[in-house]
Amino acid sequence: MGGATSVDLNGPMLAGAGWNHVAVTWDRTDGCRLYFNGLQVDFQVYTGNAADLAVIRLGRPNRNFRFHKGLLDDVRLFDRAITVEQINDIMTKGEDPRKAGAPSPSNGTVATIDVAETLTWSAGEGASQHDVYFGADRDALANATAGSPEFQGNQVQTSLSVAGMVEFGGGDYYWRVDEVAADGTVVAGAIWQFTVPDYLIVDDFESYNDINEGEPGSNRIYLAWIDGFGTTTNGSQAGNLDPPFMSRGRSGAQAMPLSYDNAGKTSEATRTLVSNKDWTDQGVTRLVVWFSGDPANAAERTFVALGNAIVYHPDDAATQDTGWNEWVIDLTRFANQGANLTNIGSITLGFGTRNAPVVGGGTGTVEFDDIRLIR
Repeated sequence: MGGATSVDLNGPMLAGAGWNHVAVTWDRTDGCRLYFNGLQVDFQVYTGNAADLAVIRLGRPNRNFRFHKGLLDDVRLFDRAITVEQINDIMTKGEDPRKAGAPSPSNGTVATIDVAETLTWSAGEGASQHDVYFGADRDALANATAGSPEFQGNQVQTSLSVAGMVEFGGGDYYWRVDEVAADGTVVAGAIWQFTVPDYLIVDDFESYNDINEGEPGSNRIYLAWIDGFGTTTNGSQAGNLDPPFMSRGRSGAQAMPLSYDNAGKTSEATRTLVSNKDWTDQGVTRLVVWFSGDPANAAERTFVALGNAIVYHPDDAATQDTGWNEWVIDLTRFANQGANLTNIGSITLGFGTRNAPVVGGGTGTVEFDDIRLIR
């Protein structure tokens, strides 16, 4: 938005193929809010007049660079600030409020098997029952009727367990919910798709945003990955110093920049795990960490720690490795140091020799993305 007054909102950088939904709302008392695929990712106070927002630019910022290289479709302008619920309805239902909406797993997303085993949705207006269809063949799903194998039944609840019907690494699955009104009218639902990969996610860094602390939906990276900012013994900083805190991702929109200053100290950032703590689930045996360094970085050892169990990268100058690099670690290396793989409490990324700082340590920044568990 620009003109006599401009409002700068920072969302995740779009990367890769596929459709994404972006929405911006403004209310004089509520401020400006930016939503990405139905989730709020930024907020700014703005109490000016609507007439000041004379120009709305789509596909590029106020300067003539960083054009959006892709497609735009279904652009809408409202005369009021719509709610997040309405944003999700527009994103998932289109023009017909009678359709089911807000699918979880979200349409077009990668959903690890623990997420994929339960389908949930929001009921369309006037719906009293729901006909649910699920399967691995899009065409069969699109043409399915109550007599088809894809039909999972008629129900009142807005959730359905598909445990046993989805597999680890099973690929693409499709589902739809037809809404049934009290008078028997059926409103056919959209076809939703998600992909079950052959890995479990420890952190893909897609959920973090720049929303001010204390604001609804705030999820800044340094609140999850506890770093050494402001301390004298830990030289790490999770995220950029100023918004946007995240950098461009390897396969998704975002990655975590992790800076280090090892002058007389080591640097590490730790995330405490509150879910996905069983690192033997689904038969996984290896940890994968993707990282990208820079030749300008000081050469420092890179490590991953699970509690007190620590593994160092085999290249002591990995901080200088350019491009995206895959680091695969056998989980037995942590278990042999006492880590309980069925109940992992935290994961740490760090630089230097842990607990052995040196006076001449250097500085740099390494980006991390797609921390996963594989078989």
